[in-house]
Amino acid sequence: MDPLSDVLSLLKPRSLISRGFALAKDTSIQWPEHQGIKCYAILSGQCWLSVEGICEAVLLTAGDCFLLPRGLPFCLTTDLSLTPVDFRTFLSSRMTDTAVSDNKSEGNHFVGGHFLLTGDHADILLKSLPPIVHIQKESDKEAMRWSLERIKEELRDPQPGGSLIAEQLAYMMLIQALRLHLANGVQGGVGWLFALADKQMGAALGCLHDDPGHQWTLKKMAERVGMSRSIFAQRFKATVGTSPMEYLTRWRMLLAGHRLTSSDDPISEIALSLGYESESAFSKAFRRVMLRSPRQYRRGQNLISASQSEGLASLPVGSY
Repeated sequence: MDPLSDVLSLLKPRSLISRGFALAKDTSIQWPEHQGIKCYAILSGQCWLSVEGICEAVLLTAGDCFLLPRGLPFCLTTDLSLTPVDFRTFLSSRMTDTAVSDNKSEGNHFVGGHFLLTGDHADILLKSLPPIVHIQKESDKEAMRWSLERIKEELRDPQPGGSLIAEQLAYMMLIQALRLHLANGVQGGVGWLFALADKQMGAALGCLHDDPGHQWTLKKMAERVGMSRSIFAQRFKATVGTSPMEYLTRWRMLLAGHRLTSSDDPISEIALSLGYESESAFSKAFRRVMLRSPRQYRRGQNLISASQSEGLASLPVGSY
């Protein structure tokens, strides 16, 4: 897989809710902090999105998509002069699975989902994203159109299995929005996602993700992307925010953590597959990155996962 697919697979975005809702004229709704990523698109109408800590509100028009990856409180409003009402009041009276309509005069219609990242080290993605990702180019809207239309149909005309299909379509919308964000040339920041937007650094990350168990050296990495060792190391650190070998070690440990909790593979076998000649060397690296030994991680993560599942089952309507 490619690096974006790799990371999303390990972070396991879990859909808390996938549905549509409508904002009537002269409506202003305030949402509190949230976990994970909210990803929505506006099908018709227009309104303003304001996020706490961001000076300027964003005008959303039909076809726009937006991601909110930092969990900051936000407001959707048809008029910036209005006083927002609490989202619970709005949800209890207006938000339904069938709130998607073809009648564009009836207000502002949204579809999308709220995703919790259940994998370890979610910051590898979230810290690489700005507080608001706004997809607004006409060509990008066209690329999103198919998935938006399918979600709208599933929500407007419920069929057996429709909820699951809507969840998968919302997840596809999330991935597509991230891909379009990358394609638009993410610049000026430091982190994994910024590196993917850089042709040479993206190629280097692709090599590490394609074969994490290879006996990589700084020289081998640099040769793969046609750079000198010193320039490559400097450029990688400036773009990704960490050294090539540190990144490789962390990625290996994330892969190891996944195998420890999703399989019964012996630790020695996992270590060997990730380029470690001895279990002790692997365990030392694992403890440094994951803050627990492999055995502690295998035992403890299963308990954490069970606890998280119970917590998700009791989430209030604030998860929307």
